[in-house]
Amino acid sequence: MEKLSDPAAPMPRPSATVLLLRDGAPGLEVYMLRRHERSSVLGGAHVFPGGKLDREDCEEAALCTIGGPRERLHEMLGEPDGEPAISAGLFYAACRETFEEARVLLAREARPGSGRLSEALVGERAWSMLREGASFCELLTVLELQIDSDSLVPWSRWITPRVPSMTAGRRFDTRFFVAALPAGQSAGIDEHEAVHGEWLNPGVALRRYAAGEITLGPPQIMSLLQLAACRSAAEVLDAAHRRKPPLIEPEPFQLDGRRVVCYPGDTHHPVTERAMLGPTRLIQRDGRFEPPGGIEELLSLAEGR
Repeated sequence: MEKLSDPAAPMPRPSATVLLLRDGAPGLEVYMLRRHERSSVLGGAHVFPGGKLDREDCEEAALCTIGGPRERLHEMLGEPDGEPAISAGLFYAACRETFEEARVLLAREARPGSGRLSEALVGERAWSMLREGASFCELLTVLELQIDSDSLVPWSRWITPRVPSMTAGRRFDTRFFVAALPAGQSAGIDEHEAVHGEWLNPGVALRRYAAGEITLGPPQIMSLLQLAACRSAAEVLDAAHRRKPPLIEPEPFQLDGRRVVCYPGDTHHPVTERAMLGPTRLIQRDGRFEPPGGIEELLSLAEGR
């Protein structure tokens, strides 16, 4: 076994991702985007809406649009050593990226009962403003909206290894949130970073990955496995409320000429306590990641067998 590490690896960039959920005909569904093939990060892969934390996300103008005390948001992330402004900024970034990439507005009236337009019309006007060059903060202010921080629940935190698998030398410190699709809204794409968007049952998404129809990175594979254990959006949100978001720092190494990524609870990971359901390692075979038992094991896990 050869541990993979790069002492010159860049610091991970704070980021936010949202697992947007709804209850569909096949049961629980999560919204996934297919990134443009030319994207420098995960080109062509299916991902959840999200992106890096911008400096403006933590500035007072943006933080003033967040509904709810910043101290509570900081506590929800379960990172006592973090800065409250950055914690609140991550909630803001999660909502901003969800709107910019998936056209879903996780916001509410700043002044309840003001009699503003319907959810659909507000979203349509906000999207037009964004396309015309308005910042997310500006459109919230003009439309008298505030970030609906109550709609977001921290789910997990992933830090890219020092030797990344699929991000071309870039590292991210990503907080994954879960949120239900707001009533009256529908998801779409920005037609720039994403070329396709679709609602997928977690088990179906994993079966399509197993069939070679879509590309997934290890965080997406493991996140889908966690979702596959739940039957509804409410069940996912309840589970998220009842636990602290686990910290997942994958440990990569070479074994028999193959790249292996292990997670907390694996015999080769420094953290002995499991952080999530499913396999404690994924092995790269023929360009894709699988559990030690191969695709059949992945399918069994996805179907709860």
